[in-house]
Amino acid sequence: MRKRFQWREGNAIDLMVDGETFFPVMLEEMRKARHSLLLEFYLVASGKVATRFIDEMIRALERGVMVRMIIDGFGALKFNQADRKRLESAGAQLVVYNPLHATKLTRNFARDHRKLLVVDQQVAFIGGTGLSDVYWLSESRGCPWHELMCKVEGPVVSDLVSVYNALWDRCTHQKLPSAPMSAMPAGDTAMRVATVQGMYQQEIKASFLHRVNHAHDKVWMMTAYFLPSFSVRSALRRAARRGVDVRLIIAGPYTDQPWVFHASKRYYRALLKAGVKIYEYQPRFLHAKAAVVDDWSSVGSCNLDHWNLRWNLEANVEVRDAVFVSQVTRILGDDMNHCREITYDAWKQRPWHRKVREYIWAWLAKLALKIR
Repeated sequence: MRKRFQWREGNAIDLMVDGETFFPVMLEEMRKARHSLLLEFYLVASGKVATRFIDEMIRALERGVMVRMIIDGFGALKFNQADRKRLESAGAQLVVYNPLHATKLTRNFARDHRKLLVVDQQVAFIGGTGLSDVYWLSESRGCPWHELMCKVEGPVVSDLVSVYNALWDRCTHQKLPSAPMSAMPAGDTAMRVATVQGMYQQEIKASFLHRVNHAHDKVWMMTAYFLPSFSVRSALRRAARRGVDVRLIIAGPYTDQPWVFHASKRYYRALLKAGVKIYEYQPRFLHAKAAVVDDWSSVGSCNLDHWNLRWNLEANVEVRDAVFVSQVTRILGDDMNHCREITYDAWKQRPWHRKVREYIWAWLAKLALKIR
C-alpha cells in the first residue's frame, strides 16, 4: 500500500471529548499564536461558537499573525455574510472550497469535509468538529453533538501543514510561507497522517482494511453515518468469524441525516449473523469518528461511508501508542454503556413497518450512491 505520509516518531497527542472540553483549548492556543493560524472546517455556522473563533482570529490579526481559513461551499451555507466580511475586513484570507453552482451538476457533491486548525505550524487540532453551536452551546434536541478532537504536537504537524498547503495552493495558486521553526519533537508517540481525496485517493480506507484483515484481538469502530463499502463490510464479517471482537458504535435516533439512520439497517443482518456487535448511541447525536484495531487507532473526519469516500476530502491521524489506544478504547467502552445493543434475535423480530421503511431508504441510498 503506497502511503502519502510516513510514520513519524516524537509526537504528543491529547484526545479531547466533546466541545465543552476541546473548544476552550483550541481558543487558548489561538491566543498564543505569533506566526500563523490555519483553519479548515466543513461545517461552519454563524452563532456563539463561530463568533468566539472570529474574535480570536481578529485579535491575532491585530498582533500581526497571518490568518487563513478554508470553508466548504455547502457546509458553510449558514456562515453569514456579515461574519465573512468581518473577518476579511480585519485582514483574514478566506477561501470557499467548491462554491455551489447549478452548472456544476454532480461536481457540487465534491466537498471538503476535513476539520483542521494549525497554530504557528507547531500545534494542530484534528478530528470531527465544526465551528457551530451544535457541538457545544446549543440546547436543541440531540445536542450538543458527541465529538472527538485531538491536539497534536511534533513532526507530524508538518504533514498536516502539507495537507492544508496543498489545498490552499489548489484553490489560490499561492504557497504558504514557512514558519520560523519546523515542528520539533514533543513526545514519544508514533503517528501518521492519512487522507482521502474522493475516488482518486482513499488511503484512510485502505489503511483501515489492512488493519482489520490482520486483526487478532479487537476491531472497535465509532461512526456517525454507517453506509460502508462492500470491502469494509466483508472485512468486518471475516474478522468476527475468526474470533476477533468486532464492535460498531453507530449514531442512534438523534441524527442530522435520518435517511442514513434507516438506510444503514440493510447491513445489520449479515454483520450480526457473522458475530459483529452493533450498538446505537442513544443520548444525543453521535458525530465522532474513531477506530481501534489491536494496538492501532485512527481518529479524524472520515466516516468510511460511501459518500465520504466517493466525494470528500478527509483527514485522519493514525496512532501507535499504548496509552492513547487504551484511552480511545476506554471512551468507546464508556459510550457503549449509553447505547442500545442490537442483537440478531431481536433484529429478526422487528415489526414489518420498520422493514418497509428501511427497505425504501436502502433502495434510495443504493440508487443515489450506486452501492452494492
